[in-house]
Amino acid sequence: MLWRVRMTLPDRPGALALLAANCGTSGVNILGLQIFPGIESVTDELVLRCPEHWRLRDIAELVERSGGESVSGARCTEQALADQPARYVQAARTVLAQPAAFPEVVARLFDAEADLVVDSLSVVQDVMEMQVGDVLVQVRRTAPFTATEHARGSAMADLVNDVLNRGRLEPSPLRPVPSRRLGRGASPGYVVEEGVVMARVEGTVVGVASLGDADADGSTPVSLRVDPAWQRRGIGTRLLIDVGRLASSRGVTELLLTTRVDNQAVLPMVLAAGLKGRIRMAGDALTVRIPVHELKPLPA
Repeated sequence: MLWRVRMTLPDRPGALALLAANCGTSGVNILGLQIFPGIESVTDELVLRCPEHWRLRDIAELVERSGGESVSGARCTEQALADQPARYVQAARTVLAQPAAFPEVVARLFDAEADLVVDSLSVVQDVMEMQVGDVLVQVRRTAPFTATEHARGSAMADLVNDVLNRGRLEPSPLRPVPSRRLGRGASPGYVVEEGVVMARVEGTVVGVASLGDADADGSTPVSLRVDPAWQRRGIGTRLLIDVGRLASSRGVTELLLTTRVDNQAVLPMVLAAGLKGRIRMAGDALTVRIPVHELKPLPA
């Protein structure tokens, strides 16, 4: 059984050799190794082949006998043995070609985890934040992020910002959009009925945004859908702005959007709306928190 394990070892000669010797004695094979240097200690990430009955606690005991601490890990597959520099190069290529995929790319690149980590010694997760325009992208996992990884994440975010500055994402839908882009010369109209914002074209509803009940943390979920035939035309962004204004008129301070991690429409939509947001990646889920208290209220 393969495990990807992170630990902190003292920065002294022979520390890693002692761990390797104890692994050999216990029948644990080290298949992969990454080293993240520090000042007084070193963070090591290992891919281990362990006996089938081993759990994370068994690995932690082995590491602690070798002078290590702060152990975290999870089961993994042979994909964990992929060359790490090659992963970063491929991630950069993907971001250059599809900057909207940035949240999904960094979630996979830094092994973002779901909120509940199975078989972990702790469910406490570390957070890394990356700024793209006014949007803060967060990834979370049990293993602490190293200074090296923070620098890599910042560099990836800078790459996206460079692409944005070159205008490779969709222009803001707040600027006039030629009707020919919408097909049949029709432009959508936006109406509010019973607390729901709708986009209509010739009487047909092509997009809907509605507010849910406030969560315990004070944020209000929003449901936003655009007909597939009318997507990528600024309708989702306009609906997001209008439902934000509607929420502001009701005293709501923050909206909460939840979608799939591979939904590449989210980042362009929030950026084009000119709203500040916080995108959080965890497992297969992407959540976006958007403060709306500064928006001009929309009459309900």
